Formats: sequence, structure tokens, C-alpha cells
Amino acid sequence: MTIHIEKEVELQFDFNEDEFVEKVILATLDYVNCPYEAEVNVLFTDNAGIHEMNLEYREMDRPTDVLSFPMVEYETPGAFECLEEEQAECFHPETGELLLGDIVLSYDKIKSQAEEYGHSELRELCFLVAHSMLHLSGYDHMEDAEREQMEQMQKDILNGLGINR
Repeated sequence: MTIHIEKEVELQFDFNEDEFVEKVILATLDYVNCPYEAEVNVLFTDNAGIHEMNLEYREMDRPTDVLSFPMVEYETPGAFECLEEEQAECFHPETGELLLGDIVLSYDKIKSQAEEYGHSELRELCFLVAHSMLHLSGYDHMEDAEREQMEQMQKDILNGLGINR
């Protein structure tokens, strides 16, 4: 498992963010039964940085809390079994790891949303990482049923780690 974490901004959490990012990534991969070792890139930026990316990639002129850039296209969410045959380019040629994609997190949004929702910054960070990892595993929330499924999955993942509201 390879997790690259980059920080464009200075983070001031009262916990080790790298440790929890890794825990949530691993817990999510276990939850969705990913049969492969994987590679994930994580970037912490601020509202200005994520605003710029949100505008460039989603044509949304505002900051958001998290952006997910999946490298894999799934016929069915979480259906990893066909990838070796159908999408061999999704595997790192040297390590053999599945290249899942990139997660971009707004440090400013983590801080403000934790306060807004009345829970810890740790819980907010872990929620956003689990949410993004589900996107990298093919899940989405465009329809009500998809949204409800993702909400339950996020809750299960966080509860499994003992990270509750």
C-alpha cells in the first residue's frame, strides 16, 4: 500500500493527520473488499487552492471540502474483479499496485465544517477521506439510493474505527 500525502498549507490539528488518513484509507479498502494493494495520493490545500481546482475541473466557482479524482472506471461500484483484464493500465507497472486516484482536501473547510456540524476536526477529516475513497472505488451520490448507500457506508467505516459524531 502506498499513500502519498502532500501539504500545500501548514496544518494545525491536535492529532496526527497522516496516521488517520492512512487508517481511513485502509479501512475503506477493507470495507469495499478491494483485493489489491493500492496507491492513493492525498493533497491538503486551502480554500483558495481547492476553489481553483473546483473551477478548473468541475466548473464550480467556489471552494469545496473535498475533490476526488478516480483513476479507475467501474462498471459497478466496488467491482474490482474485472480490472486486471479490462483496465491493466490502472496498475502501477513497477509495484503492481492499483492506482486508485487522488484526494484533495481543504484544510479550511475541515476546520469550519467541524465547527458548523458540531463535531471534531478529526471526525470531519476522516469523514471526508472515507467519502472520497468511496468515490475512488466507484461509488457516487447522484441518486437518492446512491446517496443513502454512501452515507451508510461512511457511517460503517467511521464506526468501525471508533470515530463517531
